[in-house]
Amino acid sequence: MDARDDRLNRGFMALADPVRRQIIARLSTGPATVNDLAAPFEISKQAISKHIQVLEQAGLVTRTRDAQRRPVHLDAAALESLTAWIDRYRLLHEQQFRSLDAVLAASDATTGASAVGDTTESTSELEES
Repeated sequence: MDARDDRLNRGFMALADPVRRQIIARLSTGPATVNDLAAPFEISKQAISKHIQVLEQAGLVTRTRDAQRRPVHLDAAALESLTAWIDRYRLLHEQQFRSLDAVLAASDATTGASAVGDTTESTSELEES
């Protein structure tokens, strides 16, 4: 496994937890302290700190020192690398679905044309009887 795969694995594992996803969502609006991040949850600040550590180890967030505060910042580039990986496969599957749609549309057009011909022939046969 190369370093890129390791970063992807750590990133996706970090995002597997709903609390960490909510932390990421909050940080997308700007930096926040542990107290700010803990406010909406009914868990301890220590538990929030552990979630932040997981996000740090995955490279998704960083902490800085601002006097007494240690704000947490989202690393948008790291998050972008995860979405780029997802997009690569999403685009691949969308292309496959477009190809399948084209085949089905061509099949419907062929089937529809022969069905119209069959109906015309059946009507003609009934009129002759």
